[in-house]
Amino acid sequence: MLNNNQCMTAALDIMCVLCSDLQVESPERVTEGDSVRLTCKSSCALTDGATFIWYRNSQPLTERRDRNNQLLLQSVRREDAGRYSCALHGHIYISPAVQLSVTYPPKCVSVSISPSGEIVEGDSVTLSCSSDSNPAAEISWFKGGTSIGSGRIYSISKIRSDHSGEYKCIDEHGEKYSDAVTLNVMYPPRNVSVSIVQSGQFWEGDSVTLICSSDSNPPAEISWFKENQSSAVGSGQSFSALQSGRFYCEAHNQHGSQRSDAVTVTVKGHLLILYISIGVFCGAAVITTMLLIWSVFDCRYLTSFITFNKNNKENI
Repeated sequence: MLNNNQCMTAALDIMCVLCSDLQVESPERVTEGDSVRLTCKSSCALTDGATFIWYRNSQPLTERRDRNNQLLLQSVRREDAGRYSCALHGHIYISPAVQLSVTYPPKCVSVSISPSGEIVEGDSVTLSCSSDSNPAAEISWFKGGTSIGSGRIYSISKIRSDHSGEYKCIDEHGEKYSDAVTLNVMYPPRNVSVSIVQSGQFWEGDSVTLICSSDSNPPAEISWFKENQSSAVGSGQSFSALQSGRFYCEAHNQHGSQRSDAVTVTVKGHLLILYISIGVFCGAAVITTMLLIWSVFDCRYLTSFITFNKNNKENI
């Protein structure tokens, strides 16, 4: 025969086995940091000694076994979100699960770039914004301080050099910006030109400085050429020309190359100066000689004239 306690336990077991209407009452949504109370309800007549077990995502919360039918979550964390259900200790029936959603602002907002390697002008590029807020918030994109779009994905097809710059996104739920990422677009040289630093005439022995300008990323290497010569005559952004000719520069990096138009450098030789000086000297000497001859002739003529007049007077 069973004693009274055994009878009560047996009766309770039969009642719990037959009782299959356990239900969890819980708010659907709670904000991180708040407290929430979940209740396991049943239409069965349960004794005060009944022990409840709580489950989250089908895993038992071993530290949440209690003799009352409520589960108190204090200072809720985002990790507490999940599907909650309850059961009576020692029995197999588990209540239907109820979803508890925890709302929270983002802790981390970040941007990733695809492709992740070198980006060349003309490529297609995708920027993705990752945010861990709940609920998912609207995402806005900025280049520098200028708004450029919205959505978790920002795509650029046939990227240009002017797309280079710093990009960031913001999760408007928490108004939290991501760290800025730099988009660095590579492109071949363009707008290559040559300028002459000095102005005026250049003489033999003078150094005429030429400057090569170009726009490229990464910066281009510069080679200098003289027209009608196949090999380079110099390198670097500046070049010193010591002789007449037409010169041009060529800018090149790993993405391409471009040459400038040629500029004409005219260097006047010192022999020309010597010839001009000799000509001027000779011309002056000839003129001086002619003036002396003319002076001598004029003096003799004047002397003859005076002598002639004197003789005539004596005869008279």
